Amino acid sequence: MKKKVGKIVRRRRLEAKTNYSKRIKLLKGNSPRIVFRKSNKYIIAQLIISKEAQDKIKFGITSKKLLDYGWPKEAVNSLKTLPASYLTGLLMGKKVSDKEKVIVDFGMNRNVHKSKVYAFIKGLVDAGIDVTEKENIFPDKERLEGKHLKTDVISKKFDEIKNKIGGGK
Repeated sequence: MKKKVGKIVRRRRLEAKTNYSKRIKLLKGNSPRIVFRKSNKYIIAQLIISKEAQDKIKFGITSKKLLDYGWPKEAVNSLKTLPASYLTGLLMGKKVSDKEKVIVDFGMNRNVHKSKVYAFIKGLVDAGIDVTEKENIFPDKERLEGKHLKTDVISKKFDEIKNKIGGGK
């Protein structure tokens, strides 16, 4: 009697950590990936190069790095906000070589327009990384600058931090 072999559910898929069909498509692109992740405290970004399905992290940064650029000490718990996401994307974009064609990998994050994910991508675009997205999916300028937050500490320092990173115009 033959056993019926069904589709094996992989452990990381059950834990909601990996979407294997999306990962295969990203690996077939043969381009470096900028991976965006959110934790409970920080925004995490990494440049990953894959060879034969083996990932190697070239470098990575977290939004905690914004403290070095003048992020207010009293807003240290706001390192996962929309402005922090934008500035982390800007910082990541400045560190990536202009010649590299990259793919942005959201992982298991949902694609919600005008969210932290798209604020991060807007930071990459403003840093000069070629990412093709429609302009209407990015958050409004006021939200990127933190003017919607209860405390105005971030919105006062936003332009200063952006200029230190190198994104001033």
